[in-house]
Amino acid sequence: MKLGFLTACLPQVPLADIAAWAAENDYAALEVAVWPKVGGREFEAGHIDVAHFGAGQAEEVTELFAKHRLTLSSLAYYENNLHPDEGRREEIAAHVLHAVDAAALLGVETVGTFIGRHPGLSVKENVALAEQTFPRLVDYAGERGVKIIIENCVMEGWHPDGYPGNIAYSPELWEWMFSLGLYLNYDPSHLLWIGIDPVTALKPYVDRIPHAQAKDTQLDPLARDRYGFFGKTLSREHPWDEGWWRYRVPGLGQVDWSGVVDALYEGGFTGVLSVEHEDPVWGGTEEKVKQGLRIAHRTLSPLIVG
Repeated sequence: MKLGFLTACLPQVPLADIAAWAAENDYAALEVAVWPKVGGREFEAGHIDVAHFGAGQAEEVTELFAKHRLTLSSLAYYENNLHPDEGRREEIAAHVLHAVDAAALLGVETVGTFIGRHPGLSVKENVALAEQTFPRLVDYAGERGVKIIIENCVMEGWHPDGYPGNIAYSPELWEWMFSLGLYLNYDPSHLLWIGIDPVTALKPYVDRIPHAQAKDTQLDPLARDRYGFFGKTLSREHPWDEGWWRYRVPGLGQVDWSGVVDALYEGGFTGVLSVEHEDPVWGGTEEKVKQGLRIAHRTLSPLIVG
């Protein structure tokens, strides 16, 4: 197992500078954000332009990672593949395929994304839509030696009432998506606040987890007693303003990291555990983000066998 981080937390920093900093701070891998340059939402970045990527660019990236003795663990484009607008849905699918092509050129085994959700349809109707949408993506990736991995983020901010906006949030739904040839980019932080024990949920599925993420969650049960499980309603200031929990870097929330890492080892996981930094306390400036990554490293590195 290696420890890395997702580059989306440093959207304005060039990949070459991120790689140098990661190596200097004893990270062994990077999960590289590949959103289109026209993106711009928080926690999105375009550190590799996969839509205009060829052998020359692949050689440059490969040399960069070799120079710093880093592993490029995955390409990350977490978008709503079941977007209600069909045109936008096709744009997203096309970019996923660009990411697959880039991964194949780089020798990277996985591309990460979301199932997503059409908020106007039931979960069962979304399952049917996904069964029409994903087979061509999975087949295209498989032909190029790439796995599509799905993060189990709830994406409640994509739903107008804070309900799940990504239908991959529970083991029941993981088993369904495995039947489509998809894999899991396991992140324990999302399970904690929806009432699922992250370690118990992880153990049966390690063989379907080629890549994992590390994010923590800090809970406030007293606030939950006011707002309820789905968070604020009338007083919600923005789609991600749940009011009773928030993401933190590993070590500053309630995730049992010793249990998570031990379960990964016990299940035979040999991939990368990638810190996904969305901590509002250690965010806002480049230096604060980097300090958050240092905190995460101090928490996780003692658990990982060199």
